[in-house]
Amino acid sequence: MKNIILSAILLFAVSSGIAVPKLSAQTVYTIDSGDKLRITVFDEEALSGDFLVGADGSVTLPLIGTVALRDLTPQAAQQTIANALADGYIRNPVVSIDVLHFRPVYILGEVNEPGEYEYASGMNVLNAVALGGGYTYRADHDDIVIMRGRDDNRIEIPANEHSIVLPGDIIHITERYF
Repeated sequence: MKNIILSAILLFAVSSGIAVPKLSAQTVYTIDSGDKLRITVFDEEALSGDFLVGADGSVTLPLIGTVALRDLTPQAAQQTIANALADGYIRNPVVSIDVLHFRPVYILGEVNEPGEYEYASGMNVLNAVALGGGYTYRADHDDIVIMRGRDDNRIEIPANEHSIVLPGDIIHITERYF
């Protein structure tokens, strides 16, 4: 019900020309350190390969050197690399990026096996809880928090079992009092 009311308010605001602030909870996958990417430059086998995104959020590619990819979607990263290659190296480069390995998700709090788990595309909180061995008897199913982002800009998002989980998220299942 809350989502329907929020949607109606946003629809009214947009149709009335009222500026709507950007939602702070990111819901789209972006590249960050720890991801492993397969970058393919078509017809340029020597420039293609598998690259690990470094701690600074960049990869080092042949010819163009270090390219910052942190916080870019794979599509935006493809365009960034293509633009760098087109700047004096290759005419009309076509670049493709596949994510080979996402950074892990972490689940802590009232689950039987808290820890680090491999991210799977389309994962939600309930999937993550299942990976963590299920809820403990003390778990509060209605008080779940997802911490998203890096340490310098991490936000806390109230969540439920159906909330989408992204690579790098920390899911905290709190303890109930009764």
